[in-house]
Order: sequence, then structure tokens, then C-alpha cells
Amino acid sequence: MIIAQALQSSGVAPIDARVLLRATLAVDDAYLIAHAGDALGEAHEARYHALLARRAAGEPVAYIIGEREFYAHGFKVTPAVLIPRPETELLVELALQRDARQVLDLGTGSGCVAISIALARAAARVVAVDQSAAALAVARANAARLDARNVEFLGGNWFDAVPARRFDLIVSNPPYVAAGDPHLAQGDLRFEPPSALTAGADGLDDIRTIVAGAGAHLCAGGWLLFEHGYDQAPRCRELLTRAGFAAVQSWRDLAGIERVSGGCAPS
Repeated sequence: MIIAQALQSSGVAPIDARVLLRATLAVDDAYLIAHAGDALGEAHEARYHALLARRAAGEPVAYIIGEREFYAHGFKVTPAVLIPRPETELLVELALQRDARQVLDLGTGSGCVAISIALARAAARVVAVDQSAAALAVARANAARLDARNVEFLGGNWFDAVPARRFDLIVSNPPYVAAGDPHLAQGDLRFEPPSALTAGADGLDDIRTIVAGAGAHLCAGGWLLFEHGYDQAPRCRELLTRAGFAAVQSWRDLAGIERVSGGCAPS
């Protein structure tokens, strides 16, 4: 079988086939184009078909190849962490618009948000918290491979990991899917850790905890920014307003969906 045939007869989405073949051969897209007529060796063909079978069974490509690009960086991912998604890049962009030297990332998972901020702001000191030891191991590995030296990783449940500490900026991509949401039984979500996805009957339990506790850990004028579900922005703004935050607002992602909400701590 030649490379062109391997892509055409994959049985999965063309973009997935290309990613899996790149991973099999450890090459880039330019190589696949330039060598479309080259034959695959037996070992490569067997490995490629094994990867295709996993994808055909529904396993996310990111878990199959062990990596996902986020904010122009390659992040290691395992089933212990949520797969980084493009819409979460909005959270990083909003964070970088604020002059924050002390940053807290709650529920860091793969570390993609904390590390992206740290790499873009060398003078900042970022603290990344997660209650999962397995997730923290992935995040630490990502920081090491990307040489993000200004990130501190702590284990703990939300603010329990940073008692009495204050920050200029708190960011989070917390679980926000309702426990009974039918989407949990579809697509990539079937393979991702439930603890990184669901948060109570309405999906807002963890956001309530974060909003309620953020004031005690923000410097005067500091910001809280967090991602949420496509239909949760009005309720998130209400939670922020009730908690005493100023300049409460929501921001839309590239699909036009209100994806991140936040507010400023009173000065």
C-alpha cells in the first residue's frame, strides 16, 4: 500500500487519517504530499491500521497520538486530562490582555492555559492547581517539555491549595457540563475524565465555588475569568454580580458563542 492509498482508504475522516499517518511515520504534511507514491513498510502499515481501528471505535485522536496543539504549542495529553480545545484559547487571550504578575489557574488539567500564559509572560508567576495527581503529572511534563519555568504546580481542591495567597488574575476552565447531559455519551466526551467535565445537575456547581471563593484570593482590582457552557453566560454574570464583582461581562469565541465570563474585584 502506498501513502496516497493509505489516506484514501482509511475509513475515518480525512483529517484524522492524515494526523494518524503523520504520527505513524513521524513526518509532516509536506512529506506525505511529496512521498504520496511511496510504499508503506509492513511495520508502518500494521501500526497505521491499529491506530485507524482505535479511531473508528471512537477514541479521540489526541489520546491516540498523545498530543494536541493549543495556542501554537504542542501539549502532551492522556486520558487523565481534558483534551485542549480551540475555544479555550479565548481564555488565554483575555488573560494576556491584563497586566497580571501573579496568576492562578484552577483545574489546570494538561496545563495548557497556565503554561500558555507563562510562556507569553516571562515576568509572570503562574500557580496551577489540580486535585488530580495524574493530571498534575501531565501538566508538569508539559511545562518541562516547553521549558515553562515560571509555573508552580500544586495539588488540591480549588482554593484549598493556596490558603491566604492573593493573585492579580484567576483563570479557570472548570467542569461545566450538567451531569445528565446527553452529549456525555457522544463523541470524544465518552473517553474524557468525567471529573473534568461534569459539575452537578446544572453544570454550575464548580463555577459557584470558584466565584464564591475568588474574592478572598484576588488583589484589589484583580480579575476572575472562567470558561463556561454555551448557554450559561447569563447565570454566570448573575453569580459574579451577586458576589460583588465589577465590570462583569462575557466574551464570545470565534463561533460567536459567549464562552468566557468574568469580573473585576473591587479596588
